[in-house]
Amino acid sequence: MKNSEDKIMLGHGSGGQLMHQLIEEVFIRHFDNPILKEQTDAAILTTGSEQIAFTTDSFVIDPLFFPGGNIGKLSVCGTVNDLAVSGAEPLYLSVSMIIEEGFPIKDLETIVSSLAAEAKNAGVLIVTGDTKVVNKGKCDKLFINTAGIGRIKKENLPISKALNILPGDVIIINGTIGDHGMAVMNARESFNFKTTVESDCASLNHLIRNLLDNSTVKFMRDPTRGGVASVLNELVQKIKLGIEIEEAALPIDRGVKAMCEVLGFDPLHIANEGKVLIVASETEGLKILEQLKTHELGKNSAIIGRVVSDFPGKVVLKNETGGRRIIDTLSGDQLPRIC
Repeated sequence: MKNSEDKIMLGHGSGGQLMHQLIEEVFIRHFDNPILKEQTDAAILTTGSEQIAFTTDSFVIDPLFFPGGNIGKLSVCGTVNDLAVSGAEPLYLSVSMIIEEGFPIKDLETIVSSLAAEAKNAGVLIVTGDTKVVNKGKCDKLFINTAGIGRIKKENLPISKALNILPGDVIIINGTIGDHGMAVMNARESFNFKTTVESDCASLNHLIRNLLDNSTVKFMRDPTRGGVASVLNELVQKIKLGIEIEEAALPIDRGVKAMCEVLGFDPLHIANEGKVLIVASETEGLKILEQLKTHELGKNSAIIGRVVSDFPGKVVLKNETGGRRIIDTLSGDQLPRIC
């Protein structure tokens, strides 16, 4: 792995090309095994005659409190969603905290209370954890690490592996994109935009469970770091087909769209924390869309594109005038510290 100084940069944690390069050339190279090679949001493990999903995540967001949530709620939602989009039923979480000396206990209690409330809302138990306190200046206020375990049914095992995806399959998202990244950016930089943008931070396991009980899903992934663009680019590399997205079909909050236009950001690259991308056949997709719209977390759902046989390995955006442009993953970091 080579960069200008052969050192880690912020871009290595962005969810874009630098992060994938780091994972492939350092972590995968040294940790290599068949389970890790799948590179899914949660590892699928066999225990006796049953399968479980296991995931881990770390949260280093700045600021700790933002419109729509805080680092505590975020840590539960992020871990629960990684299990849920893998087709699993989330059951248990661990929570470990690295706290900077001098951090206000009042703020810590607010974060822990929010964390507990979201775990209850998601129906998961926090069953173990760890606490470390470091000298002032040795971490940025508070970092949280989580791990999650869930139960997965045999029929849901292919979901995270993107098997059996065909041209004509539709791409669905359960609501507006870019809300989380722009809410955090606005809170951090104090741009004072008149529009109010809130994070979409939410646990999606109940919504997803209803879908899996009533329809056939081929693939799911939550578009967090790197946004929708990164997930779709990862997908086309797996399936060796193309994806065409309709710009007019993308659900984008007016406030998010305005902020992106002013700041020069592409909503497709902005992080989300309450969204799931779904791939299904056209017939199932229409049924899924109808089901999603009955849920509060899916009322703004939309079919945003299709899998195509053209331009294999690429994601293409079709604009309202019929023009097309390639949507690639970012090489660097568009928004640092958003999860």
